[in-house]
Amino acid sequence: MTSSTRNQPQNHHHPNPYGTTAAPPPTPSTQPHPHSTSDAAADDLSRLLQRLPPSLSIPNRRSSPPSTTTTSPPLVSLSDPSRTLTASILSASQLGYFQLTNHSISPQLARSAESESLSLFNLPPDQRETSFPKNWPLGFDGEDTEDESFCLDLSCSTDSAELSLTSLREFTCEMEKVGLEVIEALSCAVGFENPARKDPTRVCSLMWISDGPPGNKPVFLGKFYPYVVGLQYQISCQKYSMLADSGWVSVLPQVDSVLVTLGDIAQVWSNGNLKKVRGRATPVLGDGNNSPHCISMSVLLTLPLDSTVSSLLPRGAAGDGEEDGVNEAQDGGAGKKKERRFHSFPFEDYAWRVYHERLLLKDPLDRYRAPET
Repeated sequence: MTSSTRNQPQNHHHPNPYGTTAAPPPTPSTQPHPHSTSDAAADDLSRLLQRLPPSLSIPNRRSSPPSTTTTSPPLVSLSDPSRTLTASILSASQLGYFQLTNHSISPQLARSAESESLSLFNLPPDQRETSFPKNWPLGFDGEDTEDESFCLDLSCSTDSAELSLTSLREFTCEMEKVGLEVIEALSCAVGFENPARKDPTRVCSLMWISDGPPGNKPVFLGKFYPYVVGLQYQISCQKYSMLADSGWVSVLPQVDSVLVTLGDIAQVWSNGNLKKVRGRATPVLGDGNNSPHCISMSVLLTLPLDSTVSSLLPRGAAGDGEEDGVNEAQDGGAGKKKERRFHSFPFEDYAWRVYHERLLLKDPLDRYRAPET
């Protein structure tokens, strides 16, 4: 792929799980949009602030969020009867995150995958580049030395014959299965159509492995890539910080649970009924940590690059042709019709924008919100 921006992805032979695209989407500054006036002004301000000297710029994505009380995320058990599971998911979706218990992920597999992930960051820098060539969003990203990351597809493939990632590959596959169960439960609880139910290729998975700074210097958003649901296995007693719709939150899930975050795509699919977490949950370590690495493994269930993102509204009765509204009984109302809250948009354009800008000034979904009537 080619681009006019300095952050252009490189065209390597690394396999792309999303299919081949002729070129990356246009950069945000060239995007036409129905709400271009206000959005363009906000984007120009964002770019200006990024160019300011450090002494004059606003806090960037590494800045500490306001102090928050650490809480335990809502518990959801996959072993519950379907009706109980639906109720639990529906309740937890009002926060945008929860911890999943009684899942199928083995603690031993998770620890083995973590060990293999750690070995990747022990490779010499040039070997990281050659073993995982950049093919956006896949490959090794070392541009930010305080937040290096590997983005791998479901096969966790590498161009190095010397690296064995068997456990990481199996772990990613098992986490994807759990993520698909979560999406199905969400669709049943909230009332939107699950695209992966009939066609599994409508969603795909990325394993995002990050190495943030140790100690009490958290990396709060890191690389921002859109997703439906994000999953992180809780290997040890570990706090996470997240930017939810309600603001910054700090959570401490149970050991061996899976921290589930609902992403921006899930919010659009549900026509705004689901709350979301912006970006990935990121670990916060205490002062006593002396490890040179702070490994974070996140499995993101996301979309192929050629997808279009839109609200997945329940259709009207057979033959009535009503597809522009949503039954408000599924949307907190009393049987009326409610308009879509988001305009449809190309996923590739959106993903490119949020990945390369990674700004906290506004919710990136704001530009796609439909005006209230």
